[in-house]
Amino acid sequence: MTKTDKPIDFLWFIPTAGDGTYLGSNELTRAPDHRYLREIASAVDRLGYQGVLLPTGVACEESFVTAASLAAHTEKLKFLVAIRPGTASPAYYARLATALDRVSNGRVLMNIVVGGSPSELAGDGIFVSHDERYEHAEEFFTVWEKLLATGEADLDGKHIRAKGARLGFPPVQAPRMPLYFGGSSEAGIEFAAGRVDKYLTWGEPPEQVKEKVEAVRAAAARKGREVSFGIRLHFIVRETDDEAWAAADKLISKLSDETIRETQSRFARESDSVGQRRMTQLHNGSRDKLEVSPNLWAGVGLVRAGAGTALVGSPETVAARLREYQEIGIDTVIGSGYPHLEEAYRVAELLFPKLGLAGASGNDNERSEFADSRVFAGGGHSGGFRAVSAS
Repeated sequence: MTKTDKPIDFLWFIPTAGDGTYLGSNELTRAPDHRYLREIASAVDRLGYQGVLLPTGVACEESFVTAASLAAHTEKLKFLVAIRPGTASPAYYARLATALDRVSNGRVLMNIVVGGSPSELAGDGIFVSHDERYEHAEEFFTVWEKLLATGEADLDGKHIRAKGARLGFPPVQAPRMPLYFGGSSEAGIEFAAGRVDKYLTWGEPPEQVKEKVEAVRAAAARKGREVSFGIRLHFIVRETDDEAWAAADKLISKLSDETIRETQSRFARESDSVGQRRMTQLHNGSRDKLEVSPNLWAGVGLVRAGAGTALVGSPETVAARLREYQEIGIDTVIGSGYPHLEEAYRVAELLFPKLGLAGASGNDNERSEFADSRVFAGGGHSGGFRAVSAS
């Protein structure tokens, strides 16, 4: 069996900082209203996505609270919830994670985010250097994991002290829920190799992703561990390649050069993230050459921090590009698109069949037709026409 024989796990993104039709514009934007987020979660649950990512940050709705609210309106969907060590004690986060795992009946995944903005971290009371953040995170999760596995933990560390920490209830998933993490620095890779289950990369060209995957795999092997891999990408999928590229152009059609300059200047000033620097180097703040690898478009990163690339093309084209990542070792995709509700449908309806994914699952006990399928005729009183054989 080759790496591409097994269907990829496909998750979607919940835009808890807001959504919109155009990047870098206030036209046709959508606030992160809970009813809208619930629409997205319900749709992707029905469409066959395995889970959703909920981000963290001062501009986002709180991830644990939002996940708990959405879990009540979904059935199978898993929630990849951002956890930022240092914003609360490991014992408190252990209680939060366990409670969410219990109320969702084991549908929780944890996404470790150590933070890439010193100024934002300072606002949360975290004052450590870039590499020290990973030392802190290692101590944090030593306590957190021990609590989830045994209900008690002690640690007298450099950054974390816990004396007689207790957890009253175990999580549904034993000994803990899976840990996801993305970090491109040497310190981040070493942390991932010794701690996490799935390493995430942003959507860099395949050759760069391969180098990163090999580095993480080797670091994990030195620690006697194995790590699986996922990728965070935006998607612009249309019926033809030309239509998809036109949609990409439209997405940034209201984005001004001044907005790009101001945004890129802020990223450079406020972020010490190696991953963010790698994203910026793909386009260098210029819209002159945004296709940085076949069908990999860096236009999103002109204005969006973090994941800044999209796969653009027809279902066949995008599926071929994803298979290239699968050959490298990627087994999970976390996708998004603008607006997230409509694009979730496009990806599921157009791309999923090319990836061998089942897509929307209706009621197993419901028969849609007595005999031949109907040709959709607009949903009028007559319903539609019976399909006619070409013979």
